[in-house]
Amino acid sequence: MAKITLDNLAHSYLPNPTSEDDFALKELNHDWVDGEAYALLGASGCGKSTLLNIISGLLHPSQGRILFNDRDVTNDPTTKRNIAQVFQFPVVYDTMTVRDNLAFPLRNRGADAAYVAQRVQQIAGMIGMEDMLNRKARGLTADAKQKISLGRGMVREDVNALLFDEPLSNLDVQLRATMRTELASLLGRLNTTVVYVTHDVTEALALADRILVLDQGRAVQLDTARAVFSRPATPWVAAMAGFSSRLVPQVVRHDESTAHATFGGESLRGQACGEGPDGEPHVFIHPDAVTLAEGLHAVEEGTVSGVVQSCVYEGRGYRVTVHVADAGQVTVMSPWALEVATTVALAIDPEGVLVFGRAA
Repeated sequence: MAKITLDNLAHSYLPNPTSEDDFALKELNHDWVDGEAYALLGASGCGKSTLLNIISGLLHPSQGRILFNDRDVTNDPTTKRNIAQVFQFPVVYDTMTVRDNLAFPLRNRGADAAYVAQRVQQIAGMIGMEDMLNRKARGLTADAKQKISLGRGMVREDVNALLFDEPLSNLDVQLRATMRTELASLLGRLNTTVVYVTHDVTEALALADRILVLDQGRAVQLDTARAVFSRPATPWVAAMAGFSSRLVPQVVRHDESTAHATFGGESLRGQACGEGPDGEPHVFIHPDAVTLAEGLHAVEEGTVSGVVQSCVYEGRGYRVTVHVADAGQVTVMSPWALEVATTVALAIDPEGVLVFGRAA
């Protein structure tokens, strides 16, 4: 296990970068705690894989250093960094049994045979493959092969870090959800520094202690999963975390942390944030923060009035689309059916409201 330090780290794929725009990965200065799980989250091309490849030694940075436990490994090849890596496509030896696949990293380093047998059995139990140890890897399903790949990454106890490069992205939706749950359980039982690349917000929230959000090569937020989800640092992070944005006419700040914005003709309280998109004031509301107000029609403080546009049954309730004057459409779940054109009141939890923009 290792503390990972990114010291003045940046990378450009151009031979002679002259400006910040020439860098695929802008300057990073972070200390990542030994034993924690970190997700690198962002859209395609944001710099996630570039950073992972620098950590693994597959790529040499244009500037700065990377340190494991305060030891400079910037110029060390991958073989000297003592890491394990799990890739997007499972690397499995088809002619070997599941047992031999899992044992390979240990045998390759001359580990004692008794220890290899004990550790392989332990990892097979963790990934649910005890009954398949003697089967050849050839012919196994995609998720079974990815489990082998995960198990082989975890089998060594002495690694500085365990790196994941979107290992679930090639599975179908149902398998991905199942494997995400299983992987979260596995990582919870390991005391290993983990770096996990993903573009999936749900995956990052489920698997990481902390999330580094990257946007166009720049780190825009490094925080706990809960903080990134509930208190995104920028409008872009808010949108990625599932908040819907509305342009508002004005913002009124009461202190550094609380602001009001005009929304649907009412004053809506929320968390005061930074500048709005393109400098314009916006309110961001998370869908979970919007519920039908008790009594439906009683508009009180913290509620806005709207008109039902559609009501669709979805098994556990009704998905209701409500039009709020001067604010657009808001979606809310209801335990009962509502008539189209009915006026209702929506209660909005201030904890799920972000107000971006300067006070008017």
